[in-house]
Amino acid sequence: MSWVASQTHAQKLCDQSDNVSVKQPAILHCRDIFRKMGGILVSSAFEEANVSTRPMTTDVPTISESGGVRYLHFGSEWIQGAMWVRKPTQLILEYTAQMMSWLLFLAPPASQPIAQLGLGAGSMARFCLAHLRNPLEIVEWNPLVTAACGTYFRLPRPERLTIDHDDAARWVRDPARAERFAALMVDLYDGQARGPVRGTQEFYADCRRSLASPGVLTVNLFGAHESFARNIRNLSRAFEGRILTLPQIDAGNQIVLAFKGPALEVPLERLLSRAEQVEARFGLPARRWARSLVGQSVNGILSV
Repeated sequence: MSWVASQTHAQKLCDQSDNVSVKQPAILHCRDIFRKMGGILVSSAFEEANVSTRPMTTDVPTISESGGVRYLHFGSEWIQGAMWVRKPTQLILEYTAQMMSWLLFLAPPASQPIAQLGLGAGSMARFCLAHLRNPLEIVEWNPLVTAACGTYFRLPRPERLTIDHDDAARWVRDPARAERFAALMVDLYDGQARGPVRGTQEFYADCRRSLASPGVLTVNLFGAHESFARNIRNLSRAFEGRILTLPQIDAGNQIVLAFKGPALEVPLERLLSRAEQVEARFGLPARRWARSLVGQSVNGILSV
């Protein structure tokens, strides 16, 4: 497989996706509901999962709904994920769409797995399952999140979807996953949702090791958070400086792409052409992403 954007060769996101409010009524606490399901999710699930601690109050999902949009929280106003109830495969939050920006550079064969660290409300998983044929492997620390996705966020469970309950750092470090994934989407946050819970140089080096060649990592950071500079530094060291950044969005998220494999040199014309293809096929605002990368090019070439 080679870089798509370097070769010669639909639905629009709803305009409301940039205006999602965090002030949501009717919070539904899932703890009691899960306990009524035979206690499996709160106790046995954590005993069976490959995690070292049980959930605290801040780890128990809460659900809110407003204006036809369902939200995932962890006991606070911070949104951990969202879903249009009538259009569950549509990416409503802008940053989740940007996490798919690796499609600008890669079109992996259907047999090659892609991976996601952190399940959230299952938005990216639903999108990938609807629009791609690749096997999808997900690691999620909290089994309650997985249960919430199945119960409230319409996450399908086809055979090509695998969800492991484990620490993402341990999961990605497993030698069995070396050179495995075409794309790796990293979205790891705790209940406060203000900074990634995994972001060391060692962690990003393990992420790089798990990527095939060529391969792309996308990671969700907060541009204004104190962890941003540290994560950029660790990413840059782990990926030998081969990173690109999308602009910070109004909600504060800033998506970073990191690359593994042959040197990538993309004429801007080809990048914009590929963006048109991605936008037409997937309904993602890919041309906006491509235009935002122009400033990181030199003499009309985007090199990474």
